[in-house]
Amino acid sequence: MLVRVRLFAQLRQRAGRSELELELPEGARVSDALAAVGDLADGVPLVMAVNREYAGPDRLLHPSDELALVPPVSGGSGAWARVVDEPLSLDALAARVRDPRAGAVVTFSGTTRDVDFLDYEAYGEMALVELERIVAAAIERHGLCAAAAEHRTGRVPRQEASVIVAASAPHRAEAFAGARELIDTIKARLPIWKREEGDWVEGTVPTP
Repeated sequence: MLVRVRLFAQLRQRAGRSELELELPEGARVSDALAAVGDLADGVPLVMAVNREYAGPDRLLHPSDELALVPPVSGGSGAWARVVDEPLSLDALAARVRDPRAGAVVTFSGTTRDVDFLDYEAYGEMALVELERIVAAAIERHGLCAAAAEHRTGRVPRQEASVIVAASAPHRAEAFAGARELIDTIKARLPIWKREEGDWVEGTVPTP
């Protein structure tokens, strides 16, 4: 069967294109697709997304599946998430999580430093779905009143934010814990890649 695989960041750069076609046998699994792109990976640890969800090696593949190779990433009610190619506003995000039940609002802003700019690339459709999951999970786990997160793509100049999060809760401990989980999980799981002065920044492989 013929399947199409989307490429991002250093893989797209290596291949010189944004997707490739693989001819796989019927009954192929994610492990077979990963083996078929071994030369392209060339030592880069990968995970595969199937239909915009991280998939384990035994996941059965079908010709209609949307596949994507994800190299290491550089990052419900009351939930808000956006992935956008425009400046971010921490004040606007904080306003989204204000709630009459909340005695605490915690925010975090990750900004470009040391260099003139950073370039971010995202698997946009999956990044938004994954970000929505992360925000909803933090709300449920920490009993938050509300939570929100936004990640910027494209070029981010020095001292401008690339990612912002906000969490509100009745008490400060829950708000701090929720905000910390948001940014840590975004950095670990979001399919977004960062390039600094032309070089892709090393990251971690998300766990399916």
